[in-house]
Amino acid sequence: MIIVRSPLRISLGGGGTDLPSYYRKHEGFVVSAAIDKYVYIVLHDAFMGEIIVKYSQFEKTECIDDIKHPIIREAAKFLGSPVKNFELASMADIPSGTGLGSSSSFTCALLKAFHTYNRTFVSPSELAEEACHIEIDLLKEPIGKQDQYISSIGGITRFTFCKDDRVVAKKLNISKETLYELEDNLLLFFTGFTRSASDILKTQDTKSKDNDTGMIENLHHVKNLGYQTKVFLESGNLDDYASLMNNHWEYKKARSPDMSNPKINKWYDTGLANGALGGKLIGAGGGGFLMFYTHNQKKLRKAMAKEGLQEIRFKFDFEGTKVVT
Repeated sequence: MIIVRSPLRISLGGGGTDLPSYYRKHEGFVVSAAIDKYVYIVLHDAFMGEIIVKYSQFEKTECIDDIKHPIIREAAKFLGSPVKNFELASMADIPSGTGLGSSSSFTCALLKAFHTYNRTFVSPSELAEEACHIEIDLLKEPIGKQDQYISSIGGITRFTFCKDDRVVAKKLNISKETLYELEDNLLLFFTGFTRSASDILKTQDTKSKDNDTGMIENLHHVKNLGYQTKVFLESGNLDDYASLMNNHWEYKKARSPDMSNPKINKWYDTGLANGALGGKLIGAGGGGFLMFYTHNQKKLRKAMAKEGLQEIRFKFDFEGTKVVT
C-alpha cells in the first residue's frame, strides 16, 4: 500500500500572475507558502484485476479510459503501464473549492503515488510540471502554476514564471523569528462559501488573452506587490506586509465582480475593525478562506467567532509532496 500526502497552500503575494495568459507575455512572480493541511492518496493493487476509485464518488471499471474523474483518468493515461489495475482512495484535511489549491495538491499526490507504484523517480519540479501539464494542457483548465509548484516543493517559496514556460523556484530567506511570527499572526477563517477556481479565473484568463488594458495593468500592480512581499518577509517587516495584503485584496476585487460578495466584504471590514492590520481572500476568489494578519489574535478570533466563521489553525510545511508509507 502506498500513501502520499501533498500540502495545501496560502498565496502570500503576486497571485494571479502565474497564469500562462499573463506570464507568457509579461513574466509572473508569486510568493506562496505550503501549510500543514494535506490531500492524501492511498493506492494499492486491486484484488480482482479491476480499477476502483473512491473520492466523493465511487467508481469501478476495467479500463482507464472509462474513469469519470478527469484528473485520475488523465494522470493514469499519461504515466501509462504498469498502472493498470489498482484501487485508489483520496481524502483531505480541508474540502475542495476553499481557495487553498486542493485540486493541484490532489494532482501532485496522485502523480507521486503512481510514480511510486511504477518505481519511477520524479523530482519535485518534474512532478509540478507534470501536474501543470495534466491540468492546464490536457484538461484545459484556466488556472496558473503556483499551486502545483508550491504543493510539490513546499516551504515559503518565490516563483518566477518565465515567458518560455520555465519556472524558477527559490526558498525565501526568512529568519526563524519572522517565520514564527508569521505562523502566530496569520489567521485563517472559513467563509462557508465554496466555488470552482476555474469559473472565477475564466474572466481573468480571457481578458489577459485579449490584452485587456485594465486587466494587464491590474496584474502588473499585483506582480509588484509580489516583489514587495518578498522584500518585507525577508527583512522581517511584517506590519508593512500586512498593508500589502489590503492592496492585494483591492486589486483582486477589481479583476472580477465575482471575487467577493456583501457577506465577505462585511467580514473583511469586521476583521480590520477588530485588530487585523491587513487581510485578503485566499485563492481565486468568490469564497474559501479570509486570511488576516494581526497582533491581537484574541480580539480577532472573538469577532470572527461571533460572525460564525470557523478558524483553521496551521503551521508551514517544508516537505512538499511526499510518500508517507
